[in-house]
Amino acid sequence: MTKIVFVANPNNPTATIVSADEVEAFMARVPERTIVVFDEAYFEFALGPDFPNTLEYVRQGRKVIVLRTFSKAASLAGLRVGYGVADADAISLMNRIRQPFNVNSLAQAAALAAVDDDPHVLECVRMIEAGRHFLYDEFTALGIRYVPSRANFILVDVGRSASDIYQRLLKEGVIVRPMTPFGMESALRVTVGTPEENRRLVKALKTVLGKTPA
Repeated sequence: MTKIVFVANPNNPTATIVSADEVEAFMARVPERTIVVFDEAYFEFALGPDFPNTLEYVRQGRKVIVLRTFSKAASLAGLRVGYGVADADAISLMNRIRQPFNVNSLAQAAALAAVDDDPHVLECVRMIEAGRHFLYDEFTALGIRYVPSRANFILVDVGRSASDIYQRLLKEGVIVRPMTPFGMESALRVTVGTPEENRRLVKALKTVLGKTPA
């Protein structure tokens, strides 16, 4: 019997979601003894009526663990701090095997401050939403296909070697992630940044793709 299932939602690297209805149908079929782990690192960017409320399964006493992080919407990536929500027995078992002092005191202080900093999270989500739509328009103008995103990054198909485009963008001072390890030879994962960073990405893309006006 399957002992544990991981569901990344939103998914990395596609930035798509498993909807609330799909999760409900899945959970209705999962054996009671099977642990379901929902990795929701990007959930702040995906919230909406179609996104599942997985914490409700924890409240119901299901064998569910919900993992979230302060690295994305709270902007604390460098501190490597996140949290898990599960029943007391599951948390106790994880405490037995975790490394001692696995989160430093500075990260803990920053995380506690971030818990109460809703304005920052809301502004971050707003900026990413605006940046996604800006990049959608620019990608469309460049003839680049993309997957509509529910995260802070976009999966794009540049129609040629992603590794080559990655190297060329590096020379323009822009870092993206080629998806060749995932078997997608022409795909890049592009993180949505500040307006200035997004414009710099588009300018660099136009240069390396030969789309700069003469």
